[in-house]
Amino acid sequence: MDIQDLRLELNQIDKELSALFARRMSISGQVAEYKREHNMPVLDRSREREVIARAVEGKPEEFAGYIRLLYNNILDLSRAYQHVQLAPHSDLKVAMEKAIAEMPAAMPAAATVACQGTEGAYSQICCDKMFPNANIMYTSNFEGVFQAVQSNLCQYGILPIENNIYGSVNQVYDLMKKYKFYIARSMKLRINHCLVAKPGVKKEDIREIYSHEQALGQCSEYLKGFPNAKKRVWENTAMAAKMVANSDDETLAAICSVESAENYGLHILDQGIQNNDNNYTRFICISKEMEVYQGANKISIMFSLSHKPGTLYGLLASFAAHGLNVTKLESRPIPGRDFEFMFYVDMEASITDEVVQNLICQIEAEQPMFVFLGAYSER
Repeated sequence: MDIQDLRLELNQIDKELSALFARRMSISGQVAEYKREHNMPVLDRSREREVIARAVEGKPEEFAGYIRLLYNNILDLSRAYQHVQLAPHSDLKVAMEKAIAEMPAAMPAAATVACQGTEGAYSQICCDKMFPNANIMYTSNFEGVFQAVQSNLCQYGILPIENNIYGSVNQVYDLMKKYKFYIARSMKLRINHCLVAKPGVKKEDIREIYSHEQALGQCSEYLKGFPNAKKRVWENTAMAAKMVANSDDETLAAICSVESAENYGLHILDQGIQNNDNNYTRFICISKEMEVYQGANKISIMFSLSHKPGTLYGLLASFAAHGLNVTKLESRPIPGRDFEFMFYVDMEASITDEVVQNLICQIEAEQPMFVFLGAYSER
């Protein structure tokens, strides 16, 4: 047989497969209705294991893995369709619909906003771009931002979440598991680091350099030029600059923004000292209640997974099947649980799409732990 004959045979098989798949999905819809009437959950792991075992039984060993993969996808799609048929109105579904119904055109220009650090911090610079008329409340650490929003001291909070050179801000990701909040917006801010010290101090005088661990990491190549200077982690770049300005020690220096150097009367010894000029940090703006604004095109969620081979793959396949582009996948260990992780996913999707809403509700229903982090726009 030549290639055209083989393709004709494949076309016929595909025609039969698609017809059988459509029939299977139709019956899955009937199963969903039965489950509704008898108050049964959509997910039935024991039934799915039986289906896969029966599908593999008696088939050539070389195809067994492919058949398992195929049926995992078929069952994922079947469950997704059943969730749509059942149209679950969970608390999350209701909250999403409420946020959509009340969707404002844009965020307010004025608000009380919590930022970690002090004047000149990159969080403050980001806040000024998001909220031109912000009343800023500063906290000494990232947890203080979450607490200020949770306790209604501030309407919003600004937090750095990742840097394109040095990676994720792990402290923030770990705190996400502890507090209830929603992401209302995100922004990528270009970061330009400076080495600063008191006026009159020369680079050869420096014995200690202070900054946030992210800034120290982003400037690691430059810092190799100071082999005898100790690198000290400080809570925040602006707070490091303020500490150097208030110290009597002439051997101290800090890595911070130009704004911080100007605020605290420090001399800029070098600027643009980051490893890469294309240095951006992504900040998120959090709120206590779910707020969705027009133009929201990103969704973030976090979840844990059941201990089953291929579970993460199946979930990612569901995103792909719905045409959703995953832009970030991050895992962090769950404290007190050996070898268990929370996964954080950012995806390009619209919360106004009912298919997306149902997919999110499906994940919430099927995974051991699930948190919807928000639907928002990024610039």
